[in-house]
Formats: sequence, C-alpha cells, structure tokens
Amino acid sequence: MNDQRTLRVGVIGLGFAGQAAMEGFAALPGVSLEAVAGLEKDRLEELGERFGIPRRYERWQDLITSGLDAVSIATPTHLHAPIAVAALEAGLHVLCEKPLARSVAEGAAMVAAAEKAGRVLKVVFNHRERGDVAVLKKQIDAGQLGRIYYAKAHWMRRNGIPGLGGWFTSREMAGGGPLIDLGVHILDLALYLLGEPLVETASASTFAELGPRGLGGSAYGVAQPLGSEFEVEDLATAYLRLEGGGALHLETSWATFRAPGDNFGIELYGTEGGARIEVQDYRHGDTLRIFTDVGGVPAEVRPAVGKGEGHRAVVREFVEIVSSGNWAEHNGAAGLRRTKVIEACYRSALKHREVSVNA
Repeated sequence: MNDQRTLRVGVIGLGFAGQAAMEGFAALPGVSLEAVAGLEKDRLEELGERFGIPRRYERWQDLITSGLDAVSIATPTHLHAPIAVAALEAGLHVLCEKPLARSVAEGAAMVAAAEKAGRVLKVVFNHRERGDVAVLKKQIDAGQLGRIYYAKAHWMRRNGIPGLGGWFTSREMAGGGPLIDLGVHILDLALYLLGEPLVETASASTFAELGPRGLGGSAYGVAQPLGSEFEVEDLATAYLRLEGGGALHLETSWATFRAPGDNFGIELYGTEGGARIEVQDYRHGDTLRIFTDVGGVPAEVRPAVGKGEGHRAVVREFVEIVSSGNWAEHNGAAGLRRTKVIEACYRSALKHREVSVNA
C-alpha cells in the first residue's frame, strides 16, 4: 500500500467474474482500481471507461509489473497458476477465482509462492456469502443441529454447459467439467458449514453422455471459437468419507435430462436437527429449511434470510485482510484442500475405485 494507505488494485479478466471484482473494488473506500487486463479490445476499453480505470493492458504480464498492491485473477483456469505465481513473486496480494487451480501440483505451487512472498492468496467462494448460508452457519455454530454426521450437496443443470467448443469444455484449459467448475462451490459450502473436516477418501464416477453429442448447451453460455471438442464430463457424483466418521455426497452436472433450470443446494443431517438449502435459478428468498422437534412433534422452521453480498463480500474481506497486515494464515491453503478433493474424485473415477485424498 502507498503512503496514503490506498490499496492499488488491478483485475485480469473481462468476463462475469472480472466485472464482479471490478464492481466490488470500485465500491470500497481506500481502494483505487487502477488497472485492467484482457484480450478483448472493445470490452477492455468499455470496462475501462465504465469503471474509470486509467491503465488498460492486453497482456497480464504488463499489469502485474505496473506498480500495484494487489490483483484479482478472473481468467480461464489454466492461467490461474502462472499469473498468481508471477504476481506473488512480484510482491502482489492475489484474489483468485475458483477453482484455485487445475491440479494439486499447480495449487501447491501457488500456496508455496504466497508463503515465500509473505502475501495473501485468497480464493473466491462467493456462494458462502449468501444470506441463507450465513443464517444456517449461525444455527450450526450455536449447536442447533448437534453433530452433523451426513451431508448431501448438489448443483444440477438441465441445459447448462457454459460454451460448447470454448475453454470450459477443454480438459487442458479447464481441468475438468462440472465437478471442478460447480462441484468445487458446493464442496466449499459443505466443508465450510461442517467446520472444515478433513476429507479422507473419495469414491466418484463421471459421465459424458450429452455434451459430446452437442446437447445441453447453456442459453447464457457463449461458445468461444477455440474449436475444442467436448473433452470433459457433463455429470459427476462422489461419495466422500470425512474424518470422525462423517460422510458427504456430491452430485453435479452441466447437462442432464431432469426438470428445467439451474438448481443447487445442500442437506445436513445432525443428531439434534437437520437443514436444507434449495436454490432454484439463483433465487434468494424462502430457500432455507431447518428441521427439528417441538414438544416431541416434528417441526419445520423457515427462517427469513437476506440476499447476501456474494462477490462484493469476498472482495471486501480480501481488502480487509490485506489492510490488517495479518497475512500469514491467508495463503490459499483452504482452496488447495478443495483442489485435493476434486483431483482425488477424478482419480477415483478413472480407477473405478475408492482412493485416498492425500495419497
């Protein structure tokens, strides 16, 4: 940070996530959004004008050497590790979109770079900043559900492949399909709500039945002219054994024959109560149910929940961490733990058997 205690930040990436980061930084006092980088020249200029960003680069390398304090990475997944490592080595704090990386090796290199540089590496898990998640977390922490021994989390789409023929469907660029794209979100939600238990083993299956046939394309996904074939899964399921005897079931798809829409949620089963969050097409109202007994009679509670702030809350927390100077514990390790689980799931699916997450 400079002498006026203003945090000078830049954003790499011009898509939805990049714009969300720009909006978050622009809304905060004590933050100067000074640079943006991206390959689409027209959008680069448009966003630069919209947010009043003075420096605009086509090359991310030019942005990270332009005298900033922090950078937000909102690029295709294969670029997360090289950009983050270079930025950390240049002394910048890094806010990185999920997933942390395509592989454990890449993620570990990012965490090692953050530790060596003594800088912050934070991963964007914006869905834990929803209002319903915040209310449920308070209930869990207050002991209302008792010991949670089983959880189910899902993110299922009817037609939601994000850009057939683009980087999302390239194994080299994305690292996988809905498991690494959507599954990492619901995995994060589950582990966050459960209090960060270690995942010991994974037993997973992946399928590619619709995408290779050109089916299941998203109405809101725009294909990029990369000429990529459909190289990843379009549905994945995993059973995870947790330390202490608990279990977590994940289910995620970009495309499958089911009810229309985009649906995600989580169910928790505890010794004193249960809970469910069910979100259809990203709505926010009336999504949380808590199940308990009242006088020995089964009861269902429907707490009032707000919308939450999503990306803005993540950006604000990142700025607060950087401003606090307490950086040592924010080295990306939590994001790496998620990457280890996702990689173990892919390894299990390939081997057709249960595998150790930390093998």
